Amino acid sequence: MLSINDLTYRLGERLLFDKAGVSLPTRARAGFVGRNGAGKTTLFRLVCGEIAPESGGVSLPSRVRLGRVEQEAPGGATALVDFVLAADTERAALLERAHSETDPHEIAEIQTRLADIDAHAAPARAGTILFGLGFDAEAQTRPLSEFSGGWRMRVALAAVLFSQPDLLLLDEPTNYLDLEGTLWLVDYLAHYPASVVVISHDRDLLDAVSTHILHLERGKLSLYRGNYTSFEAQRREARALLAKAGKKQEEQRRHLQAFVDRFRAKATKARQAQSRLKLLSKMEPLAAVVDDEVLPIHLPSPQKPLSPPIIAFENVSVGYGDRVVLSRLSLSLSNDDRIGLLGANGNGKSTFAKLLAGRLEALGGHVVRAPKLEAGFFAQHQIDDLNEKDTPYSVFAALMPGAPEARVRARAAQTGFSGARADTRVEHLSGGEKARLLLGVASFDGPHLLILDEPTNHLDIDSRAALIEAINDHDGAVVLVSHDRYLLEACADRLWLVDGGTVRAFDGDVDDYARYVLSRSKSGGAREREAPPRSEAELGQRLQGDARGRRDIVQLRRKLAAAEERVGKFTELLARVDAALADPQAFSRNPQESRRLAQQRSELAQALASAEEQWLLLAGEAENAGE
Repeated sequence: MLSINDLTYRLGERLLFDKAGVSLPTRARAGFVGRNGAGKTTLFRLVCGEIAPESGGVSLPSRVRLGRVEQEAPGGATALVDFVLAADTERAALLERAHSETDPHEIAEIQTRLADIDAHAAPARAGTILFGLGFDAEAQTRPLSEFSGGWRMRVALAAVLFSQPDLLLLDEPTNYLDLEGTLWLVDYLAHYPASVVVISHDRDLLDAVSTHILHLERGKLSLYRGNYTSFEAQRREARALLAKAGKKQEEQRRHLQAFVDRFRAKATKARQAQSRLKLLSKMEPLAAVVDDEVLPIHLPSPQKPLSPPIIAFENVSVGYGDRVVLSRLSLSLSNDDRIGLLGANGNGKSTFAKLLAGRLEALGGHVVRAPKLEAGFFAQHQIDDLNEKDTPYSVFAALMPGAPEARVRARAAQTGFSGARADTRVEHLSGGEKARLLLGVASFDGPHLLILDEPTNHLDIDSRAALIEAINDHDGAVVLVSHDRYLLEACADRLWLVDGGTVRAFDGDVDDYARYVLSRSKSGGAREREAPPRSEAELGQRLQGDARGRRDIVQLRRKLAAAEERVGKFTELLARVDAALADPQAFSRNPQESRRLAQQRSELAQALASAEEQWLLLAGEAENAGE
């Protein structure tokens, strides 16, 4: 499908591709990985013909259709669904001809071709894709101009997916998506019927979608069969073999050199010494395995922990002015909690995060905050708000008035900006470096509560691993909003769902939530010949019908076993809390801890009731299925 031969390209003085070559099989789904700045986006531009190589080239089959999301967000008065439909240029042209053509034979040919490409099902298919990316039926009819840039980039992605190109090129497609949209996209790409190359640092996406991994390192391209986990294993094995071979070669070189040094002067051995010297000169040293340094990420812990709970809400409502966004909030946050915040964009996650951080006051209810509570807040949009003329040194100097230069530079170095990098202007920093800088600012005072809203958008895979380690080492509470499933699974101990105008504990793990999201998406929008649902009630009816009609008995057994396990887990946790509360001295020794346990018992009781209800429903379905 795609062949790259002896490709050389420089960007200024940097050599991005050095006689690179690779051949991508037809219908391969390749995850394209490499360090930030290595040249991945540049390769897409070379493939699309936007720029020309210094030497070598890119070859594609004739008439191949390329699909790539444009850098600029679309705008104007065009309705979302009409913009997506227009991406199928053949269908649009045929429909236009069908309206104006008068020749019966031409009309027949047009209608035959429209039937061949299933053109009449296109509106439903466009609605399916838009629905999966977060646009309900009402939103699909609204003009592009009513949506923000991030939402319009989703529409641009929907248009490219709808056009079904022969080679789909996606550059960090999840950057503008929430977790729900990401889960849908992963499922969609895993079943895409043509070739895909996707630049991504999302390990779960790369594992679920990829049949191959395309790796760019030091100007060379390498293609590995399998997903990202397989790629890592192959790389580790190759490095181990290379290190072993290098050690063996070095021993051989020493042995040959010792023979030459010993016998070169002896006439009887001179010829043998000379032949070994020639052999030694022909032995090219194996390339050394050199890893680019991955700087750690440091999130300072609070100097003095607070007594739990650090925040407690009782029937709290929050919003803007007279408009209530969230209500019925009855939750508590302990000093070492790791909360993953779930929910589609637009449901109120940012509003809730601002309430937690103290940036929004409650409109009603009772809020208790621990005295001297410090909260740090990181949001992806803050990257765009950085002053381009600032440097990491000047940013930290402003946070440390009166501190000597050595201390300021030490703090900058701790964040990843040592030496000259501390004096680099923000405009010349990469997206990942800007994210590191903002993480350093958000955690500067060692906050008791750290709220991270999409912290991984500009970080490569290794830097994301460093962030996971930093979060798990942080001694304060952390609330995560992220579309990166791997990050949530590695860091979050509890999940809260923002949905239906409130926030509640989610009964299950990230896998359960993924199944919940995909079942809603498939039942509500995945049928190509069915329009998106008009309401939540209709969505629920479709979901029930789909479950009765298609549920696999093996999957049902698995769900039933998982439900039994959750019931057992919540029963055990509830027993532990009850045992602690049964201590007659508990309230007198630590009233705050007792109140936290009581709140926790209430949440666990609700979770247990929900788990038992789910188990009963699944047990009934298993009985009806003859199990």
